This record gives sequence, structure tokens and C-alpha cells, in this order.
Amino acid sequence: MRTLCSSTLIGEFFIIGFAGLVAMKDPDLSTSTVWTVSGIAMFLCLALCGVVTRPGGVALGWVLQLALVASGFFVPMMFFMGVVFAALWWASVHYGRRVDEAKARFAAQAESSTPDAA
Repeated sequence: MRTLCSSTLIGEFFIIGFAGLVAMKDPDLSTSTVWTVSGIAMFLCLALCGVVTRPGGVALGWVLQLALVASGFFVPMMFFMGVVFAALWWASVHYGRRVDEAKARFAAQAESSTPDAA
């Protein structure tokens, strides 16, 4: 699960950076505000890569997905990108857990099928 979720978060890191560039063009938003918010969100993406398998990591990822969708109020294209990345996040979590379960079953089978060398 860690690999799939981290890949999604790294993609979001870049999307948030590009959205920050687009948001800078808005005369109602100050550059410092845009880059403070974008920088914090980008940092959270990287930090979540390290804690995604710990308790609460996936929930924090969902909070980030909601924030990404909500950023569409400032950069309208982010409504679309937020939904796309929320779907990718769901797929990463869902299929990542299935892969982890399959790996655990395979390891258990391999362990039980090897004869004990006594």
C-alpha cells in the first residue's frame, strides 16, 4: 500500500505546485499567501509518504484529498484534479491493501512449505 499511496501523493505534490503557479495570477490572492498554503500542502504530501502506513495516515490522506478538491474555489480546474486524485487515492488504498494481503498470504505459504532443517 505504501508504494501506491506514496506515488499518488508525489503526483499531488506536483499538481499543488502547478496550481500555486496558476493561483498567483489571481489579483485577489497575495503571492505570499498562495505559496504559504501551497508550500504547506506540498510538505504534507511529502510527510504523508512516510506515515501512510501508520495509524491515521490514510485518514490524513483523505483530509488532504478534501482540501485538494476545496482548492477548486480558488483555482477552478482543481475541482476536477481533486476528484481525479481522490479517486487515485481510493484506488491506491484499496488495491494497496489487497496487494499487502496477497503478499502476506504468499509469505505464509512459502514459510509453511519449506521443510525445517533440524
